[in-house]
Amino acid sequence: MAVPAPTSVSDPHPARPPDKEDKRTFLRKLAEFLHPGPDSTAELIETLAEAEDNKIIGAESRAMLEGVIRMADMTAGDVMVAATRMDLINIQAPMESLINTVIDTAHSRFPVFEGERENVIGILMAKDLLKLQRAPELNIRALLRPAVFVPETKGLNDLLRDFRGNRNHLAIVIDEFGRVAGLITIEDVLEQIVGEIEDEFDIAEDAGDIFALADRSYRVSGATSIERVNDAFFVNLAGSDPDDHFDTIGGLIAHEMGHVPKRGERFAFGGLNFLVLHAKGGAVKWFKVSPAVPQAR
Repeated sequence: MAVPAPTSVSDPHPARPPDKEDKRTFLRKLAEFLHPGPDSTAELIETLAEAEDNKIIGAESRAMLEGVIRMADMTAGDVMVAATRMDLINIQAPMESLINTVIDTAHSRFPVFEGERENVIGILMAKDLLKLQRAPELNIRALLRPAVFVPETKGLNDLLRDFRGNRNHLAIVIDEFGRVAGLITIEDVLEQIVGEIEDEFDIAEDAGDIFALADRSYRVSGATSIERVNDAFFVNLAGSDPDDHFDTIGGLIAHEMGHVPKRGERFAFGGLNFLVLHAKGGAVKWFKVSPAVPQAR
């Protein structure tokens, strides 16, 4: 007599699906057991240093990877240009003054304010000013682009993603009280990974160090020797203290000012007017120089 098939009952202990095949070799498993991965950012950076020492990665790769790791803990407030150092444009400024500001500072984007500096109403692209030559009837206000505002606590990783997504390369940083704390650009963020990014002011040393400008002033590299500046401008610049010796005009001017010059600062010395056009890494890259008094030739 046939035995009836048992009634189907769900198995209270179903068989576990087979684990994915572990393709690590025995030696690899043993190595990972004996040398577990880093448990902190500091240990991870030490591991990268060891990888460089063992010729696994190059020095530049290690530096970039370290930058990526450190950037994860940084915020917009850590790398922003402080509000006191921001170059802004007053919407009410006459066109000549506006053009001079754009030329002197040599930025590509400018926050524009109306009334108080805190009241940023938009961003002006320097290249958009060219449109005024073809259509003088245009108003500066019509050229403004929306300003992007971010909190000081905004993480750099998130900010970089936003920059890439919305194609805005400048943001106004706001503090916890809603006041303008500074500004930050995509270049400021990327430099945390790749180091200093060269721009239009970073000219090779053999390309020259003194350039004549259209307004009869000169753009002078901070690394220019004092002797060359003296010869070019028919002056005799020397430190106020005869015991001090400086080789470059940047070092001399910083000493005479008593602090590291910042972009936009002006200083009259030795018959010349110095305007700091560009500063990086605690040193002046470029000055705008003009004689304090017209000199007869």
